[in-house]
Amino acid sequence: MVDPAQIVLFLVIIVLTTLLVALGIQVFFILRELRRAVSKTNKILEDAGIITESVSTPLATLSSLMMGIKTGVSVANLLKRVSKFGEKQIEDKKDGELKPNAQLSEEEKKPLIRRFFRGISRKRNL
Repeated sequence: MVDPAQIVLFLVIIVLTTLLVALGIQVFFILRELRRAVSKTNKILEDAGIITESVSTPLATLSSLMMGIKTGVSVANLLKRVSKFGEKQIEDKKDGELKPNAQLSEEEKKPLIRRFFRGISRKRNL
């Protein structure tokens, strides 16, 4: 009939099957929690990306505004220099101050000639 070894073997198989089913259920719950954690982490990273984009856009706008102001100041200084290009001011020997253009003589009012590219037309002997 039924041998004691067969009964022990049957009980061992039942216990091992029960343990494996419990272990499988636990692994399923762990993997489900892992999936939730990964989805929350992904949402946090997306929110961080949105926050950094919302911060960087005004900073880029501010940077371009500052560069525009800097360029405007440079152009204003250039125009200021160009408008004073033809004017000549001579230091008054008595006071040590510069005379404005209205107080200069006709000879002193001649425009200054500046040459930026001297010698371009000259032939060089190599």
